[in-house]
Amino acid sequence: MLLNPSVPAATVAEFIAYAKANSEKVNMASAGNGSAPHMAGELFKMMAGVNLVHVPYRGQGPALSDLLGGQVQVLFAATPGTTDYIATGKLRALAVTSAARAEVLPQLPPIADFVPGYEASQWYGISAPKTHRPRSSAGSTAKSTLLSPIPE
Repeated sequence: MLLNPSVPAATVAEFIAYAKANSEKVNMASAGNGSAPHMAGELFKMMAGVNLVHVPYRGQGPALSDLLGGQVQVLFAATPGTTDYIATGKLRALAVTSAARAEVLPQLPPIADFVPGYEASQWYGISAPKTHRPRSSAGSTAKSTLLSPIPE
């Protein structure tokens, strides 16, 4: 859960209070309608009882640009691509959407610490035909692990 630093909230509880006091005035960016970050934001809105205005973008990149520029105030974003902005103070991270703290951002509590029962996670899978022979490389193939073959 990322905020533009102009938002006067340092915790999830403070953000909820701010959003309730500014109903329909806080813009929530997403990576697009139906994306995992969009669903994480909608779940937060429902469970926290806040009314944020959804602003869909065509991917996380454009949403991050407008969050950095202050056109939107909050973004539920995938961690990759955001940690440098957090470390430099260009964005304020309040919490993670997973049920437990994230290894890459251990200082951030889960939203569930403030909104009981909240959890929003996503994962990605890679698949290929059974006849596919992975090539050894320094790219994604080397970083991928075949977990279990899918029977035909």
